Amino acid sequence: MSLTSSLYQGITGMQAHSQAISVIGNNLANVSTTGYKASNIYFEDMISQDLSTASGNSQLGLGVKVAAIYGDFSQGSIQTTTSATDLAIGGNGYFCVKPANSDETYYTRAGNFTFNNDGYLVDANNYHVQGWAMKKATGSTTASTDYQIYGTAGDIQVSNFQSPASATTKASIITNLNPTSESQSDSATNPFFAMFENWKGTEDTPLDSASYSYSTTIKVYDDTGTSHALTVYYDKVTMSSNAGSDTVWEYTVTCKPGEDGRTINGQAVGSTSAAGLLMTGTMTFRSGVLVGESAYTLKSNAAGNLHSLSNWSLADFSSSGYPEFTANFTKASNASTTDSISAQSIALDLGMRSKNKTWSQSAGTLSTLASDVGDRTSNASYLPSMGNSTVSALSTESYNTGGNTTVYQTQNGYTAGYLQSVAVDADGVLTGTFSNGQEIALYSVELATFTSQWGLRRDGNNLFSATLDSGDALTGTANSAGKGSITSNALESSNVDMATEFVHLITAQRGFEANTKVITTADSLLSEVIAMKR
Repeated sequence: MSLTSSLYQGITGMQAHSQAISVIGNNLANVSTTGYKASNIYFEDMISQDLSTASGNSQLGLGVKVAAIYGDFSQGSIQTTTSATDLAIGGNGYFCVKPANSDETYYTRAGNFTFNNDGYLVDANNYHVQGWAMKKATGSTTASTDYQIYGTAGDIQVSNFQSPASATTKASIITNLNPTSESQSDSATNPFFAMFENWKGTEDTPLDSASYSYSTTIKVYDDTGTSHALTVYYDKVTMSSNAGSDTVWEYTVTCKPGEDGRTINGQAVGSTSAAGLLMTGTMTFRSGVLVGESAYTLKSNAAGNLHSLSNWSLADFSSSGYPEFTANFTKASNASTTDSISAQSIALDLGMRSKNKTWSQSAGTLSTLASDVGDRTSNASYLPSMGNSTVSALSTESYNTGGNTTVYQTQNGYTAGYLQSVAVDADGVLTGTFSNGQEIALYSVELATFTSQWGLRRDGNNLFSATLDSGDALTGTANSAGKGSITSNALESSNVDMATEFVHLITAQRGFEANTKVITTADSLLSEVIAMKR
């Protein structure tokens, strides 16, 4: 074989190593590129030439060539950031992005996303990040874990999101009632409802301060998000000498009479002395601990004097076992207003509930109407109470002599709200925090994996696209089917290892130099051959 073949062998070596240097140089150039995956170059020998026979013992190689350039898809380190929309994947998944008005999908590990002026979540190329919209599961609470994805994946856009108003359905009011308090309202005929009788819904001050021992007010909401004040009045009941050691407090739940839009049998409650009276009842304490509670509401078929105890019966229970009342608020504080909001039921939690949603009575037959117990002697044994009841750890009590105080109160209604901020959890659920304090799951970020990610084509701009070699994208949510988890306020760094790349660079440099020596040596030998003619 001629010496000229050595020249070509050296050229192939120089070409291969120069390409290796290009790969290494590109890796080093992207050492700080978000989500960049390094490339590795692999060589293979070229076909060998048989010198004399078909035996493999007498073959001469013809040089080297580049076999393949594969990506290194190992995990890059995670760096924290200050942006909630910076997302990093810990695993094999890729974010899915699409140009606006295009069906072509690209894939990226660079999660430096922002919201553009149209509310779309976009990458640095203004490509739209893909995800599934979410909605609350049927019968669920407001917790984000009760939301589920629906429909097909599409652009993530948050510009039009609002948190709708929600009417109050439960209110909890926990108080400490001073056991040394004196009764402010007394009634010889109806001792358990003396304060109730003193209510005058048609007057500017329905209940004067001399008629109760304590009051507390909580704000509740109707289905339009309008707030209304509920005031609960408390007064200690004067007990008879044979009543035992138990103490009883009367309570009355009220709203502003001008906001009472209820109509009973065609009669507007707001025009009567019962205007604003929503619930009345008693609480029985033994050694300061709540041991009994009764609750009465206006009957749906009440007739005549709505303020009469004969028109008030034991309250219904909510699904959780708390007594509930019906409110139908008007839009203005004016008794003549007829523009009312939809009726709503509100469960009242004073610290006790009935497991089986029934009422019981310790003495005699259960008294259903308030009038049945109103004319009893002030003996707690005649008071109805919750059947199969349980008392919460945090409950209304009557043993602290430091005064009447509200310990805790809360309700579950709220006004409409606008989106203030977003966060993304490890499962890729994008949750919005709204001005009304609600947190709503809006989207689930779409991730993709591939049968062979080494077959992905690099398209620049930190983007990959699927090929026949990679197979179609297998899409799904984070933390499913090996797609990995998502970290918010973080970005994945380039996985280029500079020390390794410098070693590769030295090796490639020496390989290139060695191949130049092959060429110069072959050239020198050829010169000697030519010189033989001289």
